[in-house]
Amino acid sequence: MDKQAGAKTEFDELDFRLLSALSANSRLSLRKLAQKVDASPGTVMHRLKKLEASRAIRKYSVLVDYDVLGFDLSAIIKINVAKGKLFEVEKKIATHPNVCSVFDVTGISDIVVVARFKTRASLDAFLKKIQTFDFVKRTETAIILNTIKEDTVNF
Repeated sequence: MDKQAGAKTEFDELDFRLLSALSANSRLSLRKLAQKVDASPGTVMHRLKKLEASRAIRKYSVLVDYDVLGFDLSAIIKINVAKGKLFEVEKKIATHPNVCSVFDVTGISDIVVVARFKTRASLDAFLKKIQTFDFVKRTETAIILNTIKEDTVNF
């Protein structure tokens, strides 16, 4: 959905093949990408611009192995917030360098945060910090023991 105009953008099989190829390797050259999806480089360039304009592609990135970098302590933190202050708290939490994701959710909690740390002490400091934020009523933390799958959607 084109959020700016409110009009729905249509995607076809070629768009999904492009997204799949880029999800596997976002460093492919335009020529190699075109070969992979069986289209001309000009068509691929046009489609990529369309996918970027529609925000189906928001950025090109890399999948980091945090364990290799020493961030082997991952946590899912559920947060309850006082009414009317959700976005204020989310924006503040999202600025922390250890935070990977911040989600608005349904259910008992208001926010779910995924964050990665090098030490228990740094996780502890982060939790104590967010518990001092105005309007944070309660937190519940789960430590991720093993990651079975962390990937993109296969089209």
